[in-house]
Amino acid sequence: MHNKTFVAVAVGLGLISLSACGSGESKSSGDSRTVTLVSHNSWAVSKKVQRDFEKQSGYKLRVLEDGDAGQAVNKAILTKDHPQGDVFFGVDNTLLSRALDNGLFQPYTAKGLDKVGASYQLDKDKHRVTPVDYGDICVNYDKAWFSKHKLAPPRTFADLAEPAYKNLLVTENAATSSPGLGFLLGSAAEYGDQGWQDYWKKLKANGVKVVDGWEQAYSQEFSGSTGGRKAGGDRPLVVSYASSPPAEVIYAKKRPGTAPTGVATGTCFRQIEFAGLLDNARNTKGGKAFIDFLVSKEFQEDMPLNMYVYPVVRGAAVPTEFTEYGPAAEHPETMAPGKIAANRDQWVKSWTSLVLR
Repeated sequence: MHNKTFVAVAVGLGLISLSACGSGESKSSGDSRTVTLVSHNSWAVSKKVQRDFEKQSGYKLRVLEDGDAGQAVNKAILTKDHPQGDVFFGVDNTLLSRALDNGLFQPYTAKGLDKVGASYQLDKDKHRVTPVDYGDICVNYDKAWFSKHKLAPPRTFADLAEPAYKNLLVTENAATSSPGLGFLLGSAAEYGDQGWQDYWKKLKANGVKVVDGWEQAYSQEFSGSTGGRKAGGDRPLVVSYASSPPAEVIYAKKRPGTAPTGVATGTCFRQIEFAGLLDNARNTKGGKAFIDFLVSKEFQEDMPLNMYVYPVVRGAAVPTEFTEYGPAAEHPETMAPGKIAANRDQWVKSWTSLVLR
């Protein structure tokens, strides 16, 4: 999701040509000992856990990162006849219908899927995708700023449009950013098909700032993040994740007693991320083994402190930093994938003309 600020992941530069060639091979070349993962650029796994997968499965893992989630999904659709890899990770519930409608994945029922919570299995009849993690897109606030100005931080969508919070919020472009789109969908879930546009008119009148992506919003514009403070960010409210406060604690040079940032829990939208076996994968056996690995307890427990998301497997332990500094929202906004599919593109178009012009 957004761990790139905190975790650098090295990826071999020669991978695109390597994994894109040889499309004339059989669809299921089981003799291939390499499995290639295509992902957005927030993929991360501990070296030990990756080695365990390679040792247990006999496959070497190669990773091809392809920009943010929206870019990666679009590129995977464009290259689906000759895919760059075997497994795609990082399509979330906001973009799921686009991937499924374009026939991106072939069905596979992962070993261990019975341990994944039913509420995360949004394609459970066809098993074209496997849930891997979830998180909440929420407004974060800079505790020190609100304390200094003797102002209570906002708690709800409605609060953000109040005059007290004028010129304080920065969000991401809903057309180019996954959290930006999630925040738009959250407002549509809160205010309905008609009401969300009036809400955004109020936010615009209240001085909301829109930037292209999460990195810019959180690490440059937001006054509460380590990066934002260094960059002179002057917005004490940002659209980010419920797991951002624990990241601020864990990656601080000197660990603070409490997180410097908080979460407006009435502004959250639940994001679920999936992996799928690409339709024309060359190494389907390896791809299946890797998807099984993604829902293994070992990977699920390794994932939170690498990608700052929550496990979907029942019984997988969550780090104490998460429960202490960034618990998942109790009542996040949600929206059925079919409803997102029917409205997303038109809503983004309307949002763009309403907010950016």
